[in-house]
Amino acid sequence: MAQPSATGQATGLVRGLSAWDGALVTIGSILGSGIFLTTGSIARLVPHEGLILLLWVAGGLVTLAGALTYAELGALYPRAGGQYEFLKVVYGPLWGFLFGWAAFLVIMSGGIATMAVGFGEYCGVFLPFFSTRNVLFTLPLGPVSWTVSGGQVAGAIAIVVLTAINYVGLKEGAFVQNVVTLAKVGSLIGLGALGLFASSEVTPDFVRPLPQAGLLTALGVAMVAVFWSYDGWYAVTNLAGEMRRPERDLPIAIVTGTLAVTVLYVLMNLVYVRALPVSDIAASDRIGEAAATALFGSLGGRLISAAVLVSTFGCISSTILYAARIYLPMAQDGLFFARVASIHPRFQTPGASLIGQGLWAIVLTFSGSYEQLYTYVVFAVVVFHTMTGAAVFVLRQREPERERPYRTWGYPVVPLVFVATSAAMVINTLVEKPLESGMGLFLILLGLPAYAHWRRASRARA
Repeated sequence: MAQPSATGQATGLVRGLSAWDGALVTIGSILGSGIFLTTGSIARLVPHEGLILLLWVAGGLVTLAGALTYAELGALYPRAGGQYEFLKVVYGPLWGFLFGWAAFLVIMSGGIATMAVGFGEYCGVFLPFFSTRNVLFTLPLGPVSWTVSGGQVAGAIAIVVLTAINYVGLKEGAFVQNVVTLAKVGSLIGLGALGLFASSEVTPDFVRPLPQAGLLTALGVAMVAVFWSYDGWYAVTNLAGEMRRPERDLPIAIVTGTLAVTVLYVLMNLVYVRALPVSDIAASDRIGEAAATALFGSLGGRLISAAVLVSTFGCISSTILYAARIYLPMAQDGLFFARVASIHPRFQTPGASLIGQGLWAIVLTFSGSYEQLYTYVVFAVVVFHTMTGAAVFVLRQREPERERPYRTWGYPVVPLVFVATSAAMVINTLVEKPLESGMGLFLILLGLPAYAHWRRASRARA
């Protein structure tokens, strides 16, 4: 039976998620492979132990500002879709559609593909067949060639399995998500605690003199890397239509999950700077593995590989779970494929949306172009975040007397910090990567004729 939404409308989705489920979705959506890789690139930009930790703390605080801001919007509009719903209501259906278009085309589907191949790469540590280095075949296609590796096969299998689990029920999808998230949180806590007490020949100096040349520019670029490791914090807003008490549970879930990840990230980076000197951190592309090997030997390196495997699998699971909820309301609004608007009559899940998302993510996984496409839309992602954060100010001015189940703590300073930081990242991306930004805008603008088509079709049906 269709469950009533907070506004009294039947949605067809089951309101079965608690604040605990939402917090684990938030944690699971953020915790991927970034914490095991990113600190190396940050150390190359900012070779200073104190600044590395400061960047991770600052990134967590800005992300928390975003979480507090989105919590007001999610409690105000407790429906499936998250950012799609917020942008549609505040700026009009075109902006909601362009976000959803970008999410399906590249942002979410490309993210799933990227994580899936990363999962395959770490599978290869234990099962060499699934390594990305194991090329299964190469097919010439005119001036280019198409290569398929074992890592892509493993990634596709992960997408199929996790899509199937989420297809058969919200409880089943949430259960798998919760178990995997608890496992990776436990592994990080265990590795962090052992790493802090393990003997090490490195004594980090957090207050030594700061590097002088180009420090501000380096901090800005490094901060972008930190923010992308925190990406996914907004996931639970897409599931607001399936939370039991979204007006209360959603703010708790998004804030608690973001705080938990911030603590875990700072803990792991404390381990890194204890395990290796900054010069060695900067030289490592897999800092988690390098630090564990330095502290615990080869066994530590394999344990980290296992932790990355579980962490990446969990991140794929959560992304499949929440991203499919973006396209459902789009289709119900007549702005996407009509089939995607359906709710499975037995499982009460957005089955067609899950299948469509899974198929396209698998195509991107085997295409080999997902990383380049994702680079293009980074600019668009930040633009949408800036607009969504600003939506709180717009709604406060437009509807000052409206009852709000949750009000952003620290308003107007907290949302202003988030919006200003996001706007600064937009400007930085435009300046530093004008070609990628232009390509990203082009991919987004490709959605305009699609929007016009679905809009006309929707009006004709009406």
